[in-house]
Amino acid sequence: MDIFEKCRQFTAAKEAIAQGFYPYFIPLDENEGTEVVYNGHRLIMCGSNNYLGLTTDPRVKEAACAALERYGTSCTGSRFLNGTLALHEQLEHELAEWVGKESALVFSTGMQANLGAVSALVGRGDYVILDKDDHASIVDGARLGYGKIERFRHNDMEHLERVLQSLPEAAGKLIVVDGLFSMEGDLAPLPDLIPVAKKYGARLMVDDAHAMGVLGGGRGTAAHFGVTEDVDLIMSTFSKSFASLGGFVAGDEDVIHYIKHHARSLIFSASIPASNAVAALTALKIMREEPERIARVNEIGARMRKAYTDLGFNIGHSVTPIVPIIIGDDEKTFLTWKLLFENGVFVNPVISPAVAPGHQLLRTSYMATHTDEQLDRVIGIFEKVGKMVGLI
Repeated sequence: MDIFEKCRQFTAAKEAIAQGFYPYFIPLDENEGTEVVYNGHRLIMCGSNNYLGLTTDPRVKEAACAALERYGTSCTGSRFLNGTLALHEQLEHELAEWVGKESALVFSTGMQANLGAVSALVGRGDYVILDKDDHASIVDGARLGYGKIERFRHNDMEHLERVLQSLPEAAGKLIVVDGLFSMEGDLAPLPDLIPVAKKYGARLMVDDAHAMGVLGGGRGTAAHFGVTEDVDLIMSTFSKSFASLGGFVAGDEDVIHYIKHHARSLIFSASIPASNAVAALTALKIMREEPERIARVNEIGARMRKAYTDLGFNIGHSVTPIVPIIIGDDEKTFLTWKLLFENGVFVNPVISPAVAPGHQLLRTSYMATHTDEQLDRVIGIFEKVGKMVGLI
């Protein structure tokens, strides 16, 4: 059997492209934050993770350009060897302080932060326990470790307790959850989860990729619920509210020190360039100094949730600026995406396995820099398209 035969037999994407219903890898000509251009077609961007709108902020761009001039385009080496700059350590110090932990460690991407931290901590004889809706990077980090994987139903604390009851009492246990779930905009119930974790001697890691800069005054889900001291590890990315590229994990100094010396995705990857580090530092400074941005993105989220609900769309359990339009069918999801795209709104279609079958959706997400006029246009287009395809 030729190992490439599976490649030749994979035709689904080519068929969608031929039919004009392929919604992925769209090459944008311009990206101005709240609006983008594709083949001369201008769209309002409602599918970005640029929650605070800082990727086009002049202060972030100028700081990154200055770092580029001073340090060049790359560190050309691993953090472990020649790739650590004083900027990386400054960023780690400020991030740890921001999230309320002793220490932090910067990785080259958010994906690598989860791969490295989870696989470093979960060894033979240990267990990693995952919410079934956890991000793929968490799942892959668990697979890379030498421990055993257990999963519990999404946000189901009774099922989590049954899973923990079934595990050996003496085994090491790490629970990993998204703080803000990226597809449906709901939150992990940390105040309910923490007592269960403590009861069975499990440690807790929260992936705050989508919550950082959005919840808890920008400090994430643990701060939102007031439980920072009870969350052992907080992870996040720079590719969302931090307007850059990279990721980090924060926690007790001894734990971070251990991860630093055992995380293969850190040790064997080049570090982020100075321009990325400075962009993240500048975004963090703006978060501190302009809390109104965080308030604005949450106000927009509340407005859009109400508007979609009033129109009759199913938005699930979202309580954040990530607002899903749940459709439940592949064909209708792609058709709705295409009509929205043609009418000037960019959203993200999500089908199985990224969501459970019957839960296919359009993922919409909002920025602090969206104007009221843009939001009015989006609501009007959604109403028009929703009626055309029979969603409302």
